[in-house]
Amino acid sequence: MREITLDYQEFSGEIDQFSSLCVGSGHAGLALRKSYLEQLKLVHQECGFKYVRFHGILSDSMGVYSEDQSGTPIYNWQYIDMVYDQILEIGMKPFVELSFMPAALASGEEIVFWWKGNITPPKDYQKWYDLIKGFTEHLTDRYGREELKSWYFEVWNEPNLKSFFSGEMEDYFRLYEKAVLAIKSVDQQYRVGGPATAGNSWITEMINFCNENKLPLDFISTHTYGVEGHFAQWGEQELYLIKDQDIIINDVKKVKEQVLSSSRPELELHYTEWNSSYSSRDPVHDQYIQAPYILHTLKGLRGQVDSMSYWTFSDIFEEAGPASSPFHGGFGLLNLQSLKKPAFYAYKYLNQLKGPELKIADQKAWFSRNEDGIRGIFWELDLSEQSGSNQEYFQKVITAQVQEEVSIKVKNLPAGNYQITTYSIGYQQNDIYSYYLNNYAQRPFNKTIEEELKLNNRDQPLAVESILVKKGQTISLVYTLNKNQVIYIKIEQ
Repeated sequence: MREITLDYQEFSGEIDQFSSLCVGSGHAGLALRKSYLEQLKLVHQECGFKYVRFHGILSDSMGVYSEDQSGTPIYNWQYIDMVYDQILEIGMKPFVELSFMPAALASGEEIVFWWKGNITPPKDYQKWYDLIKGFTEHLTDRYGREELKSWYFEVWNEPNLKSFFSGEMEDYFRLYEKAVLAIKSVDQQYRVGGPATAGNSWITEMINFCNENKLPLDFISTHTYGVEGHFAQWGEQELYLIKDQDIIINDVKKVKEQVLSSSRPELELHYTEWNSSYSSRDPVHDQYIQAPYILHTLKGLRGQVDSMSYWTFSDIFEEAGPASSPFHGGFGLLNLQSLKKPAFYAYKYLNQLKGPELKIADQKAWFSRNEDGIRGIFWELDLSEQSGSNQEYFQKVITAQVQEEVSIKVKNLPAGNYQITTYSIGYQQNDIYSYYLNNYAQRPFNKTIEEELKLNNRDQPLAVESILVKKGQTISLVYTLNKNQVIYIKIEQ
């Protein structure tokens, strides 16, 4: 039997909130939609996310940049204002990704994604500098310097991949140089960083370049995912979860060590994209295994990173074009119809751990104490059962398999009457995807089915019981835990 022992009097610092600092989303134009904003507000309120990052704030769909017949730039900030006004009204802030190139400023016509983001360097780096400076000045005028000092500005997205940047590393460094100097010319305290690379790349090179050229660098950013395969923007690839449960944890630790051993060990480290898979057509994102995968990874990264931005909060997402089914393996915590996936509940429960973190030896558990008692999550992650690719294996119902019994022992809980409430993420428990596969996958999706799914997408406790705790008493709770199940408990007066 697995035993988790807690002492109400033994705790470390406050629960680290790095996991909810930022969340990713689709391109900027989506933030002009009502449904997008409603979902963003929901994940802010229930999962605690504070910043949101997306591609394409400078892309043509935002109407930012054009030139007159003489080549003189014309700026238009109105769509940007609408997007940022709404984000701030929700109570969040932008983690600004400076991408992609406006067509009128681009040196070529190469694009990425269904919504056509231009991935080429600027035809004129002085005009790029002027655009970023004008953008920053406008934001400062509209929102104020103190507000802008709390934002992050990240230059480009995954420039080490030809799918996202047609230039070389030297071209990216020039792009960064012009952008950071433009932003800092408005206010030296605005935070700027990069290189926003895929696969933990260019970390040392980025730091060295900035040092050698005496350029500001306020944070390092990069991305990581836990699958084997190759990028395909239309999502048609076959991918496999890497069997090593700690693959993302170890990648982040390696990058952290690169930063610490560099000439800039104080730099913040932000993972501005992470997930189990980098495909927006991977059914692992919809399955309940995603919940323990998230919690296992985040628990292993406490103290290693300043943020881990989950990619993404919503299936309102169009890199591969609009999906034709409600569950298609999209990245989102929420699907297009705002149904909450198991991954959503992982973040929701984690967000409810507030206050001091209780000391425990178990690496597959996370507990906090508050004035009313204790809240905690424990889980079991098992990647060994997968047979076939993600697109094959996770496309079907995966029933529960019993893993073990777990004993929770709690010492020194203040005397009093307590209510113990238990919730779960697992097969048919906060598991809307399995419910959909079991009942509706072979039927045309319609309004009636959507309403029935919403009725079965409510977070209901598995059990509620009351106990009397006497002074000095150690209470013991026993749970049966299935493979790839998460259990969340509240022991509160």
